[in-house]
Amino acid sequence: MNGVITFLALVLGVMIILFAPVLWAPYLSPFGPAQAVTVDLCVRAVLFCAVMAFVAGVIIRREKTDGRFLLRLFLLGLLARVVIGTSICVFNGQDFFGGDAWTYDYYGFQQTLSWAGDRAAAREVRLFVGTSFASAAAWGMVYLVAGIYGIVGRNMLAVQFFNGILGAATAPVIFLCAREVFHNKRVAAIAGIAVAFYPSLVLWSSQGLKDATIVFSLALAILAALKLGNKFSVAYLALLVVALFCVLAFRFYVFYMIVAAILGAFAMGLTKANAQSFARQFVVVAMIGLAFTYLGVTRYANAQIEHYGNLERMQRSRLDAAKSAESGFGRDVDVSTASGALSSIPLGVLYLLFAPFPWQLGSLRQMLTLPEMIVWWASFPLLVLGIWFSIRYRLRQMAPILIFTSMLTLSYSIFQGNVGTAYRQRAQLLVFYFIFVAVGGVLLKEKREEKRRRAAEELREARRFNPPMITTGPEQHA
Repeated sequence: MNGVITFLALVLGVMIILFAPVLWAPYLSPFGPAQAVTVDLCVRAVLFCAVMAFVAGVIIRREKTDGRFLLRLFLLGLLARVVIGTSICVFNGQDFFGGDAWTYDYYGFQQTLSWAGDRAAAREVRLFVGTSFASAAAWGMVYLVAGIYGIVGRNMLAVQFFNGILGAATAPVIFLCAREVFHNKRVAAIAGIAVAFYPSLVLWSSQGLKDATIVFSLALAILAALKLGNKFSVAYLALLVVALFCVLAFRFYVFYMIVAAILGAFAMGLTKANAQSFARQFVVVAMIGLAFTYLGVTRYANAQIEHYGNLERMQRSRLDAAKSAESGFGRDVDVSTASGALSSIPLGVLYLLFAPFPWQLGSLRQMLTLPEMIVWWASFPLLVLGIWFSIRYRLRQMAPILIFTSMLTLSYSIFQGNVGTAYRQRAQLLVFYFIFVAVGGVLLKEKREEKRRRAAEELREARRFNPPMITTGPEQHA
């Protein structure tokens, strides 16, 4: 199997280098002529992807119990993302699927010029991202793109491949999260496979957008928190701090939710309370606080909350999203007051979880979502069953995921007013929802297996005490 995957990867790399420049058609970005897709650009992108994937693969393969399975899952997920990412780049799909990629490409390139001493570029980047963590702009994505461009030159395809690596690596991380909580390989495998190949998760992690890094960082933070809940480790503590800082760099308001979820889970206790677990959790919380104090995060927290955390600003943002596109919803909803925000939750949750609905499929972009939405709608009962089981039997262990998904679901349901944006940001929740879906699916499967096993045992018992009569001769036809 590994040989087949390696062969497919080599063939795909060669095909990208040979055919992508031929298939590419000239197009313009919002900021001027975009860089042409040349053989040299494709070679650099493929080599960069191969090196980064090799590093990620080595790390994943070190997992002792399921390393081989996780490596294959990662590589197959990466191949799917490379195909989609290359197609989007070659056929000019950035504007159709995510125009933000052009913004990050432009300012990322300006940042590389700034590092080279260009003062005009430095001033332009500073105006976009601000001068501190208090900025709402995705300064982390600008620096990430600039870092990649500093290695391989201006190359959006390389950024897409790097995001594909992060998106594919999210699947093994979710596998490990599920296994850490439920100690069930079947649950973990279903969750990991869903994250690796679910269409929207593949789509958003195949472009030059920040979604892949956000989702990967969130999953990594949850995994580190689960590990630290069972055993203190300096390595996992460092991993948790780095993952949380990445979330801050790419989407600051999600950072506060994931920190609150993790600290709340540690306050509850991820394991049975005793002196050792209390001391471990206290040390972890204290070290997280010290780390972010040192990094200057706490200094800007009040400024961010005061500037972006009021309901009136949320209402303006939501109303703009609702009116700026045909897929807007709830234009008459007012979330500028506490009562208005609470009353908007039912409609917001409905759209966040289930939109686009069949009667809203009026464009090609929305029509493309129909197959995966049918799968998601069908799996929702399994999600409910999995959440019920988790709350009843794994509440302490699942506390970080339950708290975070609940907070983010409610937050997005309040200030999201656009179907397309809700569909895109649902990816931050889906990777964790799929754990619950996997739990619900395995519960139903095990219930059916148990029913068949009991039926087989009853049949064997019946045959044991009432053996079938076998007759021969004329009596058989009497």
